[in-house]
Amino acid sequence: MDSDTGTRRASGPVLVLGAIGLLLLGAVIGVLLRLPLDRGATEAAPGPVDIGFSQDMSAHHAQAVDMAGIALTGSTDNDVRRLAYDILTTQQNQIGRMQGWLQLWDEPSQPVDGYMTWMQSGGHDHGGAKHDMAEGAASMPGMASQAEMTALRASSGPALDTMFLQLMLRHHQGGAPMAEYGAEHAETSAVSMLAAQMSKAQASESKVMTDMLTARGATPLPLS
Repeated sequence: MDSDTGTRRASGPVLVLGAIGLLLLGAVIGVLLRLPLDRGATEAAPGPVDIGFSQDMSAHHAQAVDMAGIALTGSTDNDVRRLAYDILTTQQNQIGRMQGWLQLWDEPSQPVDGYMTWMQSGGHDHGGAKHDMAEGAASMPGMASQAEMTALRASSGPALDTMFLQLMLRHHQGGAPMAEYGAEHAETSAVSMLAAQMSKAQASESKVMTDMLTARGATPLPLS
């Protein structure tokens, strides 16, 4: 093993551990600073969208963090590693913020009646997948299957890079309608602003990933 490779492989776990610390930092921001969630005369109480968005997007983000961690520690492509690090650190922090808010609201960290019940009922089209939101969905659009996650962990080299980009791009595309809906319909300004930030950032990352796939002669996965 050459010294550069050894350093790169050793640094991956250290970076992941450092990023995990952002989860705690996000929770501290959400719970202790309590801004702008200290409700005054102009701040509404959290509604079903605020609560449901925070629960579901936490779960959606958790898989993205898992995929980013795999790419960060397994890839040898610096562009892929930088992207993975950005996604991992950003989404870990956002999970901490959303979970901190749920604690403030005395709400469970995860939904109990299926995903996406907070979105309009009657069958809303999310990237081509229609669900009866009143009943709740078993999973969320863009999520990788267990088999896909297993395959990603087993991959290496350019195959890992391409699979990561494909899975993460689809993941971003699947979560985009949730972020857009949260930005438009959340009662609290904190959730609305966070959802809008997610929507903008992930649209930018999606373009980057699309370009990276094109440069590698690969194509995006269909959003099922």
